[in-house]
Amino acid sequence: MFKKLMLNASILLIGSMLLIAGVASAHVTVYPKEATQGSYEMFTVRVPSEKDIPTVKVEVKFPMDSVAVSRFEPKAGWTYEVAKDSAGKITGVTWKASGDGLASTEFGDFNMQGKVADAATQIVWKAYQTYKDGSVVEWVGADGSDKPASVTTVKAKAGAITDSHGNVVAGQAAAESGSSSSKTPLYLSIVAVVLGALSLIVSFTRKRR
Repeated sequence: MFKKLMLNASILLIGSMLLIAGVASAHVTVYPKEATQGSYEMFTVRVPSEKDIPTVKVEVKFPMDSVAVSRFEPKAGWTYEVAKDSAGKITGVTWKASGDGLASTEFGDFNMQGKVADAATQIVWKAYQTYKDGSVVEWVGADGSDKPASVTTVKAKAGAITDSHGNVVAGQAAAESGSSSSKTPLYLSIVAVVLGALSLIVSFTRKRR
């Protein structure tokens, strides 16, 4: 009897863990989760449908100080429209289903291409998921919230120096400094050779006297 109770408890625990994992992963997520400063990336917006009714619209807003998105891959069954600011820069995109959209057991990948800013430390993607009944789920919260915004962590590019907050404080200057430092031993060697030659000349001159 005790073994049976333990088995049932284990099954319930595993089932609960799987359910929690499923709920936790059912967020609008942007991949890759990590990028490099100044790099060009293909970003994939993965949209799962959590309700019993289809997802028919997905909007993503771009943090202009962190990334510049410029191209979008066409997706069968969907159209897209970009939003721009007064300067003509793309600030976001909205995909709309031209058919049935994403059912409760489906997910969709929406691809776009852009350049990561040279001084970016992270990209926070705010997304808005609209269902067929008109309800909207806003994926804009902080990490750990019920509806978190997806975040891409940005690494410093090679040769860059960052402060304690991950902000770039030196790039090309650091590289040039490193280049100068790497030549220092060569200069010292040349000076040593010249001094050695002068020492030999002085010594030879003294002996002849």
